[in-house]
Amino acid sequence: MRFCLPLLAALMLASCAPSNGGGPVEVAVIGAPESLFDQGVRLPSAAQHLRAATHEGLVALDPAGQVVPALAERWIVTDDGMSYIFRLRDSTWPDGADITASDVRQRLRDAMARLRGTSFGLDLGKVRDVRAMTGRVVEVRLTAPMPDLLRILAQPELGFAKNGRGAGPMAMARDQRALHARLTALPPETRGLPAREDWQEVARPVNVRALGVRAAIAAFSRGEVDLVLNGSLSDFPLAEAGPLSRGTIQVDPAIGLLGLAVRRDEGLLADPARREALSLALDRAALIQPFGISGWQARSWVVPPESFITPPYLADRWAGASLDKRRETAAARVRAWTAAAPNRAARVRVALPRGPGSDLLFRQLAKAWAQIGVTAVRAAPGELADLEMRETIARYAAPRWYLNQFNCNLKAGLCSPEADALVRQSLIERDATARERLLVEAHAALVKREVFIPLGAPVRWSLVRGSIRNYLPNPWALHPLFPLSQPTT
Repeated sequence: MRFCLPLLAALMLASCAPSNGGGPVEVAVIGAPESLFDQGVRLPSAAQHLRAATHEGLVALDPAGQVVPALAERWIVTDDGMSYIFRLRDSTWPDGADITASDVRQRLRDAMARLRGTSFGLDLGKVRDVRAMTGRVVEVRLTAPMPDLLRILAQPELGFAKNGRGAGPMAMARDQRALHARLTALPPETRGLPAREDWQEVARPVNVRALGVRAAIAAFSRGEVDLVLNGSLSDFPLAEAGPLSRGTIQVDPAIGLLGLAVRRDEGLLADPARREALSLALDRAALIQPFGISGWQARSWVVPPESFITPPYLADRWAGASLDKRRETAAARVRAWTAAAPNRAARVRVALPRGPGSDLLFRQLAKAWAQIGVTAVRAAPGELADLEMRETIARYAAPRWYLNQFNCNLKAGLCSPEADALVRQSLIERDATARERLLVEAHAALVKREVFIPLGAPVRWSLVRGSIRNYLPNPWALHPLFPLSQPTT
């Protein structure tokens, strides 16, 4: 199988126009224009979507966010949950060479090596070995059962390449000057499926670019773009106010982290009780109310209780305490600190991304903290801050994902060595009940340190024209581009 890239490059000279159900699908992913072709280990959203379309891994995600076959046509899990065995489909690299189990073993090992030192690398901590059993069978061995392994293997960063080129399911031609990519779905027979004679007529190309949020919304409003992806809380008010008569805002039921990471434990924030005071003072439902996002879930815990097999605590961390009582407690802690030294001011510097949503959120935070005697100051870009907004989409729903975001080796803010040690211990614990108990204890250690002020679920939104098919909101905010090209009949 060889991709006809010169032909694809020539096709990119065609003008961009709304597809109206036919012709190329025009997609814009919110982000820096150059981020579309990022090759790092921490891929931005634009590069994740492009990588998923052109670099298949063992498995992939469908539009609903469910795991589906990719290079692996099927798999089994051993009864003890300690081994996943994948059978590869009969497929080839772009140069025509067969994709073998040895290829997959080496590339998966290489990817894991590259990811060391990242939170995603920690997520792969239970993978003990990758073996090529026969020419088309790969085994992934674990240190303990890992029900979320398939979802992790479906992440774009674990897509495979040979000589810099992936095996599909789409071929890419790149416009170097305009930073656009044109994606063309590979014929079914190259993906181990029955051939379809009319494939060239029914499969639609997908043109992808990364744009700043205002440019993306403007392009959608002018009818130049069919689909805008990767909107966040910081820019949500722009989408809500835009001219959307020809499109619809879709909000993903995203899971993950939205809150404020504590960057420094100095001054007012030197004591965990005072760090908790800032969290106590917040009416989380009121914070999000001005955004008008229905179904948004407030969070007062780092790890949502429903992430555990059996929820170990109530949904509200301070259940039974009124907001007034919480603020009274918080204000007393702040007063005790300011009274201990003359001219001491209770002030926190907060870093948030640029955008009208961040402006609105900051005003809400400042208003709440003023009621307990704390002044909030907005940090300038690049300026050292006490608190930093974090809005991260989960790769899987288990407690370990949340805990790994605060691992001390990441140096992303305050952390808990005790929590990290408990998580490491869970990696080799085979008993499900004992493993969950370790993670509950790790969460308690993290909460005791008050390293994070949770606000709620992260926000991801899209603009979707009515002509788009095979798009679905999903918890992971990853929207595969390949299904957009597929015929509906």
